[in-house]
Amino acid sequence: MKLATWNINSLTVRLPQVLDWLAANPVDVLALQELKMSDDKFPHAALMEAGYQSVCFGQKTYNGVALLSKTPATDIVRNIPGFSDDMARVISANFDPGIRVVGAYFPNGQEPGSDKFDYKLAWIKGLRDWLRTELVAHPHLVLMGDFNITFDDADVWDPEGMRDQIHCTDEERYELNALVALGLHDAH
Repeated sequence: MKLATWNINSLTVRLPQVLDWLAANPVDVLALQELKMSDDKFPHAALMEAGYQSVCFGQKTYNGVALLSKTPATDIVRNIPGFSDDMARVISANFDPGIRVVGAYFPNGQEPGSDKFDYKLAWIKGLRDWLRTELVAHPHLVLMGDFNITFDDADVWDPEGMRDQIHCTDEERYELNALVALGLHDAH
């Protein structure tokens, strides 16, 4: 099974590129983040013409996630069950042959010490709590998306200059590694 993920930063703007990319790279499932559109504006028909079914969880202007697939999605869940959130950041579904795909757009966090940073850390903890139970029910689970966190200094062009800056804090890296410690593996 071929899986891919892409933060497209507006599906309205990048739909032609997505369609071209899918034609050149026929993946089984593509997770999209940062759709920046409401569900009623989602281009299901254009994607269906390209051979892809789609499920989405949109939000006007910001956020939004989708899963595009060659086969139907089942057991679709939008957002993180048990975590109260107004943002459209997570969509998950099952695909044959028994793969659970979770597409996620992690919060940016703005800057360490801010309310948005606190929200980011709480959001990741909520995701981890939910994924712990999802992994029991779905041992073949893939978490894909835009994590907005670097695993370590090898992911940063200027580790010293970025130290303790957003995406590079010890707190964010701890939470990301705690997700992996649930039994996930970094595909990179």
